[in-house]
Amino acid sequence: MLRKIALSSLLILLAAAPALGAERIRIGYSSISGSYIGIWVGHDAGLFAKEGLDDQTILIPSGSQLAQVTVAGEVEIGAMNGSSAMAAALQGADIKIIGNTTNKMIFSIYARPDIKGVEGLKGKKIGISRFGSSTDISARFALKKYGLDPQKDVTIVQMGAMSSIMGGLQGGAIEAGLVSPPTLFAVEKMGFKEIVSITDMDLPFPNPSLVVQGGIIRNRPDTINRFMRAYVRGIARARSDREFTYKSLAKYTKIDDPAVLAKAYDLYVGKVLEKAPYINMPGMKNALDDLAATMPAAKTAKPEQFIDFHFLDTLEKSGLLKELYH
Repeated sequence: MLRKIALSSLLILLAAAPALGAERIRIGYSSISGSYIGIWVGHDAGLFAKEGLDDQTILIPSGSQLAQVTVAGEVEIGAMNGSSAMAAALQGADIKIIGNTTNKMIFSIYARPDIKGVEGLKGKKIGISRFGSSTDISARFALKKYGLDPQKDVTIVQMGAMSSIMGGLQGGAIEAGLVSPPTLFAVEKMGFKEIVSITDMDLPFPNPSLVVQGGIIRNRPDTINRFMRAYVRGIARARSDREFTYKSLAKYTKIDDPAVLAKAYDLYVGKVLEKAPYINMPGMKNALDDLAATMPAAKTAKPEQFIDFHFLDTLEKSGLLKELYH
């Protein structure tokens, strides 16, 4: 009942009127991560506004809840773990992935200094954001790779937001946790130690995907095309203006340590974020394979059925990328 009330309140909030003369576009994102730099910088630099869009960026720190809101068409763009989007589609939701902001898992398992390696995680509590989230998938993947059974050898604990995982480590509620930059670097500075780098394991995965409800795709394609143009301009601005991007990172992550921001920038802008939200198909297949463990329909599904390539194709043909990176 409380969940329904919370969701209803959220939808009322999302119904706020757009600025006069601009077309409203609501962009929901599901975590505090450098994977959203293109959206954050695009908003802060007024690049969506330049496309005639009144953009509202909304943090909904639950992939499953953001999937519900996206399916309902209450956000035009839902930026979430691609696995959550595919799970909703397999259950009959009319949604499509139009791009991925990141095509690999960017996480590490950090633990108390007295835990010396993966074997030391046995019997310990490991914090993730939510079950079924990219932190959960990454934790299980890494533990299995190192011979631990995620069901028996550790206790996986839902903590909610990334900041709550950091707080759980600080307060001792958990002995280890899944964190992504820039939180990862803040946790490291506090003295916690990296046990496993999932980033270095190069696990291809749609994390996050840009997801749109079918009705919006059919009825408002120009809105989505304008979003895509503003997004790639946001990435280009991030690449060319380090100081401006630091300010955006600090604003959304609530982290203002220059060293932490610099590390996050170098990782995401330097190594992870592509010039456009391209889709890595092996990563899509990995997400489907993971879903197949709990959803029989995923076993016979194909990655292509969850994607609408039209908007990426239009972006490519527009010449904007050549203009930005001449």
